[in-house]
Amino acid sequence: MTRFFSTVDKLKPAYDITYKVVLIICKLLLIGDILITSMSVLGRYIPFIPDPSWSEEVVLTFMSYMAVLSAALAIRRGAHIRMTAFDRYLPKGVVKFLDILADICVFILAIVMVVVGWKYASTIGSKGTYVSMPNVSRFWMYFPIPLAGIAMIIFELEAIYNHIKNIFVKEEM
Repeated sequence: MTRFFSTVDKLKPAYDITYKVVLIICKLLLIGDILITSMSVLGRYIPFIPDPSWSEEVVLTFMSYMAVLSAALAIRRGAHIRMTAFDRYLPKGVVKFLDILADICVFILAIVMVVVGWKYASTIGSKGTYVSMPNVSRFWMYFPIPLAGIAMIIFELEAIYNHIKNIFVKEEM
């Protein structure tokens, strides 16, 4: 059994790379948000700085990407919102079971996000355009949901695997 876990543990670098890529995307989106918002605000008061009409829609789109992608990152760190107030009063086996159950529920949510989010992005999103940018499809406004769903699936698979591994493999002191 430990041979199986040591073989699967070799996938950890792939999870690390996925985490870093999503984190870099979030950082770039935040930088873009700050720069575009700063330019828009300064453009209202300083005549030679442009105040583009598209700035609000782009900033809101970037924020939606950051919100859902950062939630996926929280899954990997175990930093998502959860109730742990009673964990010290419950038997460890029950706590482990509840952790796995919660991860399975989030995994199911991630699958729904991919399926329904892609449906919305490819149907509703592809039919409209941004008001201030008529050449850009609203697909990009709906796309963060399936994208985050994919990241959540990846990180939930790792979390569920880690829970199962902790049950079967005792940590060496």
